Amino acid sequence: MIVSDAWYPQTNGVVSTLAQTALWLGRFGHDVQMITPNDFRSIPCPTYPEIRLSLFPFEGVQRRIRAFKPQALHIATEGPLGLSARRYCIRHGLRFTSSYHTQFPQYLRARYPVPVALSYRALRWFHGAAVRCMVSTASVREDLRSRGFGNLASWRRGVDTELFKPRAKEFLQLPRPIAAYVGRVAIEKNIDAFLKMPWKGSKIVVGDGPERRRLQTEYPRAHFLGFRFGEDLAIHLAAADVMVFPSRTDTFGLVNLEAMACGVPVAAYPVTGPIDVVEDGITGALDDDLGKAAARALCVDPRACRDRALRSGWDVCSREFEGNLAPSDAGRFEEISGALPLRSEALPPRPDLGPTAADSANFSRS
Repeated sequence: MIVSDAWYPQTNGVVSTLAQTALWLGRFGHDVQMITPNDFRSIPCPTYPEIRLSLFPFEGVQRRIRAFKPQALHIATEGPLGLSARRYCIRHGLRFTSSYHTQFPQYLRARYPVPVALSYRALRWFHGAAVRCMVSTASVREDLRSRGFGNLASWRRGVDTELFKPRAKEFLQLPRPIAAYVGRVAIEKNIDAFLKMPWKGSKIVVGDGPERRRLQTEYPRAHFLGFRFGEDLAIHLAAADVMVFPSRTDTFGLVNLEAMACGVPVAAYPVTGPIDVVEDGITGALDDDLGKAAARALCVDPRACRDRALRSGWDVCSREFEGNLAPSDAGRFEEISGALPLRSEALPPRPDLGPTAADSANFSRS
């Protein structure tokens, strides 16, 4: 069972990672059920309305766990659903794992005057109860270890190399070179840095979010293309000459791998996330001057980018997740007499997920 406050219709790396992992676990022969906000009454998260916050979910979470009786339970997020699942496991002495997907203290600090140290203290409390807290990169692992986390394990990220692959670049009829930003258009993504950097060609922004209106007003020469999905997203990404990743707070940045799979080099700051994914001078460029990084990235061999991505299939990453799980005795989960049948959370038929419709049928069973 995987518990996540982040799920469709959200579009981000966390949702993509969990969806792919669940599908591949099904391919490995496991039965997987998700607990997501789609099962509960919810409200939009302040300043981040795409995220739904489940209202008073503990009884519903408890009911679903008891009915499914999972042999392994993973809590992916620190929201209301994650807190409820954690509470249930602690109350009944059940082992579980968790994962650290987002630099939540930095994101929160960008919006409210909350001390970063206080946020990390809360995260240590949350993840400290897990048998293992999974992290995506070595730099995130070292950063969290320096902040007092002691139960860390590696869980790399993958990419669908059949969907994201080199394609013809004539699809975009814009002056070249084309620099692309792909992702949520939100304050923590630092997109201003991308739009301000000197560039002789064109800039495109693929994605949407609360900052789009302001950025479109302030940077009228950039092309804002909105959300793109599946084949459409892959075509746009592959048509770029360089993908610029301006965030300083991401733990990984799944789009970096997607760009490399398309043979598009990445330009980024030398910070946590990019330094574990981008090989400077080989698959992209890292520099404290983002414009210089983008200019250097244009000289990178696209074939090296593609080769790097081919070593990061979702099957390998999902096996790593599987190996990190902490099995519990299913008999310890209490039975509920006369429990109502539960609605299984199934993946929508989205072309960017890779596995087939037959795999989706195995994705979730109650």
